[in-house]
Amino acid sequence: MTIERTSLGRYEVRNARGGTLTIGSSDGPDFTPVELLLAALGGCTGADVDHITSKRAEPERFEVRVTADKVRDESGGNRLVNLVVELSVAFGEGEAGDAAREMLPRAAKMSHDRLCTVSRTIESGTPVDTKAS
Repeated sequence: MTIERTSLGRYEVRNARGGTLTIGSSDGPDFTPVELLLAALGGCTGADVDHITSKRAEPERFEVRVTADKVRDESGGNRLVNLVVELSVAFGEGEAGDAAREMLPRAAKMSHDRLCTVSRTIESGTPVDTKAS
């Protein structure tokens, strides 16, 4: 990932495959870095669960909601607490829908316990090495 400043408080992010997005402060329409972290968490979990349950039935509704509280900790630094990923998924009636509904809690647990790189990294508290040149 590379991030290039385009103006004060706005940045363009590029991945190695050519995708781009703009991030910025909470003053404009762009996603903030914290919002992107929450989106990554929800997107990772949602994609895992979608791939698992959609093998049984196509969802009629699939929504992921991610919430957190931003706090200032004892050292005076900002961080997020109370991260919650809530999946709201509906499947049609019938045998396939029943199978997908039955699999949904297990798929969410599989994502949390071993599949979602984002949630597992957040929970493990992986150190970040920041360098400036």
